[in-house]
Amino acid sequence: MDGYLLRYFLAVAEAGNFSRAAGQVNVTQPTLSAGIAKLEAQLGQRLFERDRKRVALTQAGSRFLKHAQRIVAEYELALREISATPPAPKLRVGVLSTFPSARLEALARAHRARPGAETLEFLDGSERELKTWLEDERIELAVTQLRPGTPHLAQEGLYSEAYVLVMAASHRLAGRELVLGEELAEEAMIIRRHCEVLAATSQYFTQRGVRPGFALKTTNDDKALALVRAGLGVTVMPESFKGPGIALARMRDFDHQRDIGLVYSARGRPLAVGGGVFVETARRVLVPG
Repeated sequence: MDGYLLRYFLAVAEAGNFSRAAGQVNVTQPTLSAGIAKLEAQLGQRLFERDRKRVALTQAGSRFLKHAQRIVAEYELALREISATPPAPKLRVGVLSTFPSARLEALARAHRARPGAETLEFLDGSERELKTWLEDERIELAVTQLRPGTPHLAQEGLYSEAYVLVMAASHRLAGRELVLGEELAEEAMIIRRHCEVLAATSQYFTQRGVRPGFALKTTNDDKALALVRAGLGVTVMPESFKGPGIALARMRDFDHQRDIGLVYSARGRPLAVGGGVFVETARRVLVPG
């Protein structure tokens, strides 16, 4: 049932006249009459007795009147409450391109489930891009790798993780906690061209006389993991990429790690002090234990 039909009905019931009622709802009398006829057809009852002098409610119309008044009143109350509710604040969050998709999904799901959650706008970028966006205040905060020497940006550590060898769960070295670089001489490598320790990884193998072949060069971590699970090669990734179908192992004398946390722009610094739903969620979801 359309809301305008209820308004037509209430106007006629109040005015007792189709002409005056049409003026109250700003429509022509034929339009009003057609609307009342449509409403009566939907209800299967005549709502008004009409004669030349007056329009009166039928018994069915009288019963319907109190329901129509309540429906319209509730609808108008709902409109007022919604219009009085301030929109959720928007928060622009930069996310490091090498931050695992699964962890970002878990963070977004947990955030959406919380009362008062901000409307989020995520921007995916490299470490350098995120730093620039923070300084330019294009974003309020970033989930990124923490670096020393940025006193103008507030930082908050969340967790640290090592870079590890990632292989298929069925790989011959799966189940090992520690792998020697020399053991990878015959392996095909999946090169993550955006990896923060790519140069260090290359140097690690070069120093050991290892020249592995390449199965893929990509900047897409999901593709890299897909081919690792398929057994096409191994790669080096942060250990938070662990998941079904893959195995992780440390490489001897490869001790690189990264610190992940929140970095705030000048505009976002109050979030570091006063919190904010997203910040509180990140602290709860991403901090181990």
